[in-house]
Amino acid sequence: MLSSIRTLAVALAAASLLAACGQHSAAGASSGDTANSAAPVLTDAGVAFGNPSATVKVVEYASASCSHCARFDAEVFPGFKAKYIDTGLVRYEFREFLTSPEQYAAAAFALARCAGPAKYMSVVEAAFRGQTEMFATQDMRGPLLKVAQSAGMNEDQFTKCVSDPAGLKAIADRVQKASTVDHIDGTPTILVNGKQVGQGEIPMATLDAAIQPLLAKK
Repeated sequence: MLSSIRTLAVALAAASLLAACGQHSAAGASSGDTANSAAPVLTDAGVAFGNPSATVKVVEYASASCSHCARFDAEVFPGFKAKYIDTGLVRYEFREFLTSPEQYAAAAFALARCAGPAKYMSVVEAAFRGQTEMFATQDMRGPLLKVAQSAGMNEDQFTKCVSDPAGLKAIADRVQKASTVDHIDGTPTILVNGKQVGQGEIPMATLDAAIQPLLAKK
């Protein structure tokens, strides 16, 4: 579990590690609100989407630098989304957490927020895919710049986003709250209606076992 000082330090380190030299002249990518209540909306902890009236609430704590999270996103989440989120049975919230290398995860979440709610998850998923290159080369800036470009940002916008102290501090504060208040100590961690049902390698069967009895009560 990260201390508040270390969490903040590693998040802010993303700026010095990833930012390019020169002036930051371009504004960050805009994030427009949507009238569709089931569409993604930024929350204090991450992003939420799906039926806001659903009686089943699923929360995933994940890190953009976590290989288990990347595998869950690629292998389990698509089926979960189709079965539960797209059908209106579940309200889903993705919440940010930092695992090593924390700089990569913090910068990826900063980019996701700069991209806006509609592109948030696509940015995170691009960061998941960028892990292979990042771990192989130990270069964080290159893969994350590609992530930013995939969301329509140019290099100046990328630099400004990952260099914003207020944004990075906010991420660090969210992670500290997850650690101390919600007692999150690993990723991915899944909660269903506030109860932790899995951590690490989480199969679809685990999610079904937690969700189906709740749906049967409706």
